[in-house]
Amino acid sequence: MATINWGIIGCGNVTEVKSGPAFKKVADSDLVAVMRRDATKAADYAARHLVGKWYDDADNLMDDAGVNAIYIATPPSSHLTYALAALEKDLNVYVEKPVTRNAAEARAIAEAVKKGNAKLTVAHYRRAVPMFLAVKELLNKNKIGDVRTVQIRMWQSRKPNLIADTETNWRVNPELSGGGYFHDLAPHQLDLMLYYFGEPEKYHGFSLNQSGATPADDHVCGQILFKNNVVVNGSWCFNVAENQTTDTCEIIGTNGKITFPFFGNYITWKTDTEEETITFQHPQHIQQPMIEKIVAYFKDEGPNPCSIDEAITLMDIIDAFTIAN
Repeated sequence: MATINWGIIGCGNVTEVKSGPAFKKVADSDLVAVMRRDATKAADYAARHLVGKWYDDADNLMDDAGVNAIYIATPPSSHLTYALAALEKDLNVYVEKPVTRNAAEARAIAEAVKKGNAKLTVAHYRRAVPMFLAVKELLNKNKIGDVRTVQIRMWQSRKPNLIADTETNWRVNPELSGGGYFHDLAPHQLDLMLYYFGEPEKYHGFSLNQSGATPADDHVCGQILFKNNVVVNGSWCFNVAENQTTDTCEIIGTNGKITFPFFGNYITWKTDTEEETITFQHPQHIQQPMIEKIVAYFKDEGPNPCSIDEAITLMDIIDAFTIAN
């Protein structure tokens, strides 16, 4: 493919700045069509973003001869259906996180990828963001010695500021999202743990609905033991006072500690001999570095930056933390 011509299924809030404009800014990439079930909103998006075609039916978009790749940016409940349909039509796919509502659905996508001729990448885009690559570089350089434990704390109020406003709060409808705010935010965090530390040995956790404010669980705890003996402890609570909110990751080693937020812009590391903080200016379209890698992959010019098999491991962990067993 000389150019990756994208069609977006679900041109909602996440595509306005984070991802959508980047498809036109990356070399050998263009955004040629968008789809939303609300035709008025689809037309408005196309007009504002200078996209030539819009649809209110996903099948019609996928049948457009000018489209050779699909970006699925709908709630997770429809990821499986749209991904299978696109793969069946030999269209390459970029699918938002979480890739599906659960690991079983992710495995169904993996089977379709294996049987078909098209490619698929999952939107764990922090893998390509400079700040999180800088953390990986510090770890690779053994800056804090051998990593012993990681402590993740994501504590937010009942309406987290980290969550984009939507007309219907589908994120706390388990039928649509797979769970609650945990399912929306934790994939970013847990995928980075897999990216940094490799294959997990075992994992377990639990979740509960403490407040009863929504149908979704609002408190999740979990542990992961990696095969390299790194231990990750995570706590996600979406029912705390505003003055107690936090977004913190501490990676603690034999020679010091690295601290950073998943939704912030700084890294601090401290050892016995030095302490330093670096701040970052994130890309205007934060998914653009990932989209550059995906375009290269779809053109057979680079590796898959995040495969469905990697996403299955993530969904297995999420299931273990949130599904009663």
